[in-house]
Amino acid sequence: MLDYIKQIDTNILLWLNGSHNEFWDEIMWFASGKYTWLPFYVALIILLVWKYKKDAILMILLIALLITMSDQMASGIFKPLFERLRPSHNPVLEGQLHIVNNYRGGQFGFISSHAANVFALAFYLTILTKQNLKWLPFILIPWAIFVGMSRVYLGVHYPTDILVPVILSVPIAFMVAHLYKKYNPKFIKIFDYDVSKNN
Repeated sequence: MLDYIKQIDTNILLWLNGSHNEFWDEIMWFASGKYTWLPFYVALIILLVWKYKKDAILMILLIALLITMSDQMASGIFKPLFERLRPSHNPVLEGQLHIVNNYRGGQFGFISSHAANVFALAFYLTILTKQNLKWLPFILIPWAIFVGMSRVYLGVHYPTDILVPVILSVPIAFMVAHLYKKYNPKFIKIFDYDVSKNN
């Protein structure tokens, strides 16, 4: 059964990676860029501040905790524990993959830090903004899927490297969202007290 799953995993990888051309090379390279999404993140912060005012402060601060948790789950636990070679480092796939800009990533790829981080953020903000920004998930979830797919397209992750953190990021998002809902009222009281004291 495990061998069957691995074969499907590899087949999907080779199909997506093999469907390459110059246009998609540029798009997927862009999607995986380290600083590509900085304007998007800034826009999200501005949106949250505009919509939630003081309530956005802790919401935004907790994103640092969220990303730390998801990133450590991927890079600090899963990758060293499973030591699964990335497709781009797998000698069995040598010569079968289309490598963009000679980018191969680190040695191990299970699970994808990119996928863990973007899906954790997408689910976290979906949970907290579902009442007031009902349209936001229709941007965040496709964005996270796009980033995840770019990693497979570039040949640095198998599809399961993306799928597993999608699942695991859900409880992380709920956990951090719970912290926000529990502590934000107390945080706002402290914030209001400090502001009034300074005035």
